[in-house]
Amino acid sequence: MGIFSSIKEKLWGKKPESVETASNTDTPPPITIEASKPVTADMSSTATTASMNAGPAGARGTGKPVTATPAAAIDVAAILDAAVKSSGQKLDWKHSIVDLMKALDLDSSLSARKELAGELNYTGDMSDSGKMNVWLHKALMKALAENGGKVPADLLD
Repeated sequence: MGIFSSIKEKLWGKKPESVETASNTDTPPPITIEASKPVTADMSSTATTASMNAGPAGARGTGKPVTATPAAAIDVAAILDAAVKSSGQKLDWKHSIVDLMKALDLDSSLSARKELAGELNYTGDMSDSGKMNVWLHKALMKALAENGGKVPADLLD
């Protein structure tokens, strides 16, 4: 698991069981067909709904198609503010990638930040850690917002 995945896991919590892992069981989940919509040979549309309900046990047999959805929206600022408070340290996560990673109790070493920079496609000079850190913080805020996180607008500039 990469650094970005670790950050997302800390913010969103554990990933729910995926459709892939749920469908890899010994007993296949029931196949349901919604009567209100036609089933056609072209299954590319989510409007056509012959679907395998492979979601969590509570969702099986509901007649609703299983679709990929983005991670549930979370308030990044509220979670990080709470993490800073519970850390007992004076951390400025809004301006420092190091403090943000410390607030989430993640490795904030230069090597970890370089790994994160690689994951987020940093093309600058990784030996200029100051410049990389500024870029990393902005890129991370953008990536969190793209993944469903509610990020303060002033951190997306």
